[in-house]
Amino acid sequence: MDAYLNTAIRALLEKLNTRPFKKLPGYRRVHFEALDKPALQPLPAEPYVYAEWKKARVHIDYHVAVDGHYYSVPHVLIKKQLDVRITHNTIECFHRGNRVASHRRSHQKGRHTMVSAHMPEAHRQAGDWSPERLSNWAAKTGPATEKLILTVLTSRKHPQQAYRSCLGILRLGKAYGDARLEAACRQALILGSHSYKSIESILKHRLDDKPLAEQQERALPEVHDNIRGPSYYH
Repeated sequence: MDAYLNTAIRALLEKLNTRPFKKLPGYRRVHFEALDKPALQPLPAEPYVYAEWKKARVHIDYHVAVDGHYYSVPHVLIKKQLDVRITHNTIECFHRGNRVASHRRSHQKGRHTMVSAHMPEAHRQAGDWSPERLSNWAAKTGPATEKLILTVLTSRKHPQQAYRSCLGILRLGKAYGDARLEAACRQALILGSHSYKSIESILKHRLDDKPLAEQQERALPEVHDNIRGPSYYH
């Protein structure tokens, strides 16, 4: 059926393009050959790719968040606002019109895509943020908070990837008080759940003042192959 339709349309199209104009000299084909055809450009080598744009501010861990996944950018751009181009397969970050980072898109929420070249020398954070500083801040709240922050820091390939989570946890102390945060961290260690959302949920539902029956916190050893401890960062 399609072949018959195309044959019929082709004949009618030829007739239309060679029919003289009523008020102008010539006909459509003549004008196309003289005006339109010389201006035509080749089709793009690649098919059109649909993209969405968003603005994102670079966090202190020099990552930007896109749909719950974190992508690294050069650390010198911390606190800067970037334009992010999002396609089905790629994430591109632009600063003042210049592309500063490009990543394959990931749909794993809460995970990081890191380029080592984006990290500051000696894995230190611009603005003097460091694992040692976070650990010292946590210690002011209490030993459970310090232990939990160290656990979060050592759970990532690069400690910088945990800065966002650590800062979020520590700032819960401003909203709920240091005593409640310490109690929530103590329960989180018992439960083996160290994420920001877990601790926020404990505080939000006031589970921090409800003892866990017949459960004792398993103290983390001072020396272990998988735990670096505070001295690692000095």
